[in-house]
Amino acid sequence: MRTIDAIAQILKQENIEYLSAFPTTPVIEAAADAGIRPIICRQERVGVGIGDGYARVTNGRPPGVFAMQYGPGAENAYAGVATAFSDAVPMLLLPLGHPRERAGIFPHYSSLESYASVTKQIEQITVPERVVDTMRRAFAALKRGRPGPVMVEIPADVATAEVPDNIVDGYRPIKPAAAAGNPADIQAAAEALLNADNPVIHAGQGVMYADATEELIEFAELTQIPVMTSMAGKSAFPEKHSLALGSGSGVMSRPVYHFVSRADVLFGIGTSFTQHGMTMNVPSGKTLIHATNDPIDIDKNYSIDHPILGDAKLVLRQFIDACKDILGGGQRTEGSVAEEIASVRQEWLDEWMPTLTSNQNPITPYRVIWEFMQNVDSDNAIVTHDSGSPRDQIMPFYQAGGPRTYLGWGKSHGLGTGLGLNIGAKVAAPDKFVVNFMGDAAFGMTGLDFETAVRSNIPILTVVFNNSTMAIETDAMELSHNLYGTRDLGGHYADLGRDMGGWAERVEDPNDVAAAILRAKAATENGETALLEFITNEERAFSHRRAF
Repeated sequence: MRTIDAIAQILKQENIEYLSAFPTTPVIEAAADAGIRPIICRQERVGVGIGDGYARVTNGRPPGVFAMQYGPGAENAYAGVATAFSDAVPMLLLPLGHPRERAGIFPHYSSLESYASVTKQIEQITVPERVVDTMRRAFAALKRGRPGPVMVEIPADVATAEVPDNIVDGYRPIKPAAAAGNPADIQAAAEALLNADNPVIHAGQGVMYADATEELIEFAELTQIPVMTSMAGKSAFPEKHSLALGSGSGVMSRPVYHFVSRADVLFGIGTSFTQHGMTMNVPSGKTLIHATNDPIDIDKNYSIDHPILGDAKLVLRQFIDACKDILGGGQRTEGSVAEEIASVRQEWLDEWMPTLTSNQNPITPYRVIWEFMQNVDSDNAIVTHDSGSPRDQIMPFYQAGGPRTYLGWGKSHGLGTGLGLNIGAKVAAPDKFVVNFMGDAAFGMTGLDFETAVRSNIPILTVVFNNSTMAIETDAMELSHNLYGTRDLGGHYADLGRDMGGWAERVEDPNDVAAAILRAKAATENGETALLEFITNEERAFSHRRAF
């Protein structure tokens, strides 16, 4: 067999069923021959996004896989890999490399050199005989420790070189491994939490990768501590739970703002506590407990009072046991915290309700988001945003269901990322109603890959907010826009959706928003790839933006 056939057999052993890819790479044919379905994108960045969205929904079990050619293919994929790396997504990347005789000679592009800063691990199969060892190391990196993209570069001459037919006989699927926290550290942190006047739990996506939502719910209910999530961790804690505050990023819900502002102890679990334009900064003066599986994040941006290194699921179980001992086997009285959360949330919604239910024309994006929330069961949907205004508009208000019903992203936030994530999410969860919200600028980046979903029979819904401008850039481009119209955009995206073979509608009447959402949902249930284009205004109001 050839090296790529051995790789395909290893992928099968690791339960890989799908390969997103863009030609030309012989990995596509080898995968198909092994029974792995290729999904061919229209551009590499979206192809990486498909693998990324798939991995987020499966928790990396199995991971997403993307293959591309050397040179332009690897070059075009870079932005997608950077996004996956910044959000710690476990996916395998299989670029071809130039034949070894040309490697390292200017101007040949080297994935090995160029991707080192945006991958968890990167290795080249230098000789065919190393294929099994290299792939074993790759899957070990994918399944243990902090998640992230792992890359194996396959030189073109190595890819088609012959290897013994029995070369993969010794390969065994890699088993995950995880560690718990130091018991003494857990005890001290548990006492700090229970002695706090106003503690808050700050949950990140590490809770989801550890399958620890049930433990988080049990712990919150035991201690009656309210829970907020990071943007990447949104849905790690069901947001309709009585102790849920919602999510905090560059924007946040009122309950997050209210409870974090006065918190004396903040317990970060499965989060990196990264300071970034798209994350919530932690106000000063808090006692910080930080539990994560990667020491690189501890004391990175904040001075941590109680550092704990361990897997979120195991650490939460330790906290549950420690708190039960301290509480004498009982749990705290239910009611007062949940009642305060409900009161603060209702006060906030009352202030926003004129906007959320507005009949103004052009339509405010908040009306679309509100009607979506009223007509779609968040437990049976997977929703993601795109960069810019759609992200900041939907994040605070949308109440996600259980784990992976919302895909939050944004530390490296290229416009158009949400479409690929949406396609991959639907492949991973075909029974879910899978929806991405994007602006017209984002659609301009990747919109032609809507046809990828049509052609591949992947019935997603894409919602486009079309305000014919880059409203988020109003302050940054005031003079240039006044002189040259630099923020103006144009397009009839529903027409494009239909021309690409999908079901599509353009909606201009705010009173038709709810019905249009239900029609689009019915179209996806009928197996059609759907696009809704809403003609919206230049909404620039956001909930507690950059509040901390």
